[in-house]
Amino acid sequence: MTSTSFLTRVKSFIADLLLWSFFVAGLAASMGGAGAFLDGTAKTAATFAGIAVSLVTGSRITKKPKIKAFLSSRPVLWFLFLFNGGVAAAAYFTMDGVKGIATAAGMGLVSLGAGGGLVSNYRQGALAAREAASEEPYLRPVPEASYQQPTHNGLYWQSPSEAPYQPPVRGVPNRPEDDTSWA
Repeated sequence: MTSTSFLTRVKSFIADLLLWSFFVAGLAASMGGAGAFLDGTAKTAATFAGIAVSLVTGSRITKKPKIKAFLSSRPVLWFLFLFNGGVAAAAYFTMDGVKGIATAAGMGLVSLGAGGGLVSNYRQGALAAREAASEEPYLRPVPEASYQQPTHNGLYWQSPSEAPYQPPVRGVPNRPEDDTSWA
């Protein structure tokens, strides 16, 4: 673990504080907070500016390692997929006109993005499991044991398929292609 200086930690804290502040201010402006102070064209401009600010700062926030790990966790992805899919369906059926369709489309895209993350994590997990399984040492029967070992019922091994297994050799690749590590 690397230690960082006090000045570096303070700079990082201030940068994070400003980033989150701009994100919240952008969300507030985009969700109608500008309507309390502005009317007409200025209100529309403030709303679109708030959308832009929240999108830019939100994308910067999601690139941070802790947030990225949280957002890509399976429970969060399932929540985003199901919740946003439900909101998209509800918005389509309860809101009229273009607003309902646009809201349903936006929430549906977020839901599909979370679903894509679930599929991607599932594939990566399967690939990681497959790679881990290929790294496991193989146990191969000893062709001719110099001694006989009794089985669980007291009898001796009858065929080579019932031969005792040789434990893997640690530190040496134990692959079927590589017979050099087996006695």
